[in-house]
Amino acid sequence: MEIVRSQRKSSFASSDIVVPTIPIYRSTPDLEVRLEEFELYAVQRLRVLHGISDGLSRGKKPDEIEKLVGDLWKVNMMHPDASEVVNKDIISHFVLRLVYCREEELRKWFLSMETTLFCYRLQLETAEAQRALWDEFGLPWKAVSIAEYESVKDKLNQVARSIGQSLSSADTIFYKVPFEEVPDLVAKRKVFVQKGIAYVATNQVISILMTQYRSHLSKALALTYRKWNSMIREQEKDRLTPVIEALSTSYLGPDYSQPREYAELSLKDIDQVAKRSFPLCMRHLFEKLREDHHLKHWRSYATGFISQVEVHKSSLGKDVPQFFIMGVGLKLDDALAFWKAEFSRKVGADRFDKEYAYSIRHNYGKEGKRTDYTPYSCQKIISSTPGVGDHHGCPYRHFSLENLRVALAKMGVGGRALEEVIDKTQNRHYQLACTLTFEAVHGASCDAGVNHPNQYYIDSKRIMESKNNSKSP
Repeated sequence: MEIVRSQRKSSFASSDIVVPTIPIYRSTPDLEVRLEEFELYAVQRLRVLHGISDGLSRGKKPDEIEKLVGDLWKVNMMHPDASEVVNKDIISHFVLRLVYCREEELRKWFLSMETTLFCYRLQLETAEAQRALWDEFGLPWKAVSIAEYESVKDKLNQVARSIGQSLSSADTIFYKVPFEEVPDLVAKRKVFVQKGIAYVATNQVISILMTQYRSHLSKALALTYRKWNSMIREQEKDRLTPVIEALSTSYLGPDYSQPREYAELSLKDIDQVAKRSFPLCMRHLFEKLREDHHLKHWRSYATGFISQVEVHKSSLGKDVPQFFIMGVGLKLDDALAFWKAEFSRKVGADRFDKEYAYSIRHNYGKEGKRTDYTPYSCQKIISSTPGVGDHHGCPYRHFSLENLRVALAKMGVGGRALEEVIDKTQNRHYQLACTLTFEAVHGASCDAGVNHPNQYYIDSKRIMESKNNSKSP
């Protein structure tokens, strides 16, 4: 790939690094990549894209998104070796292209986030760098001649005034572009359109480049999808395929496999804590367990007593069950006592000791391979598919709106806050819906968003403890 270099220092880089103009990822790079970098670079770029997605879904303003993108890029996409910054950019993009080409929903999300990232990076480039990208895309449209400009100048002025601007000497260069190439400008009435041609000013070139980039990436994702199914998935089944398939649901936050702060939960407090500090997914499972004294496919989440995936163990393959409660500090002895008290009502104490206790000790790492299991993140919970009679999954995705309203009302969410949660749910912003629920329940902001059930629990406990301390004399 040819990289056109800009002499402008971008805010996406540290102050002493001159970064290249944004690549358009036209062809797969001929680069050697170590497997650990293959995954690491992808995860770091994912943090940028997820940050953009969260910012957009929370309704941040364009200037706020611009700052957010710059900050995310600096934190995640720089490299100790300045000469490797561009390679990291290119490698991470192509890895995620493989990850997100595999399903239509994944493709749409990746296309939207990458186009947004491209747009905000492009805004920080010089006019010369933008023209270089114009040439790299091979755009055929020419500047309007002086004579033609004079003939439509009044119309151009009218459009400029309608959006609160005026034509300056810098805007006297216009390009004649088919109107379908600048749909955002047409929709916002920011261009003069005549006979299917939009007159685009120099300072509006970003819209054209963004449309070209989106079109190019959309076609590239379709092509990558065909290559993945016909060749790559099978060829790399023992090396890259497991990494690729896991990355789309990767959790990018802290490890909750071991109890963290505020993570001591005693059996006597469990009902009160569940009602006050469990996220809706965990609270729903806890309530079902208390009602039925059993959970379908219980061995898939026994020691956590609330797993995020209610599936048969045989169907998990090498994917171990993941547990919420282990991460919030319920000790093994208490877990055994809790499960025995519940299950014995259905199966009897002797059968519990013979058939169930081993699995509980195993999942705490006390039997078998002695492995401690890691609680599932929101991404994995959302991507799970509950069957008939199952209670796992993300309520914001899998509940009917009526059932969701009832469940939220039980948590104390009502009025405008309830309608905002429902709105985000209907627009498929499930984690943001959970974040808004958290804020409504606790009367406190959660700027980082909810990304993990255990994070919800810990943040809840922190707020509750702070409130209790403030009430103490």
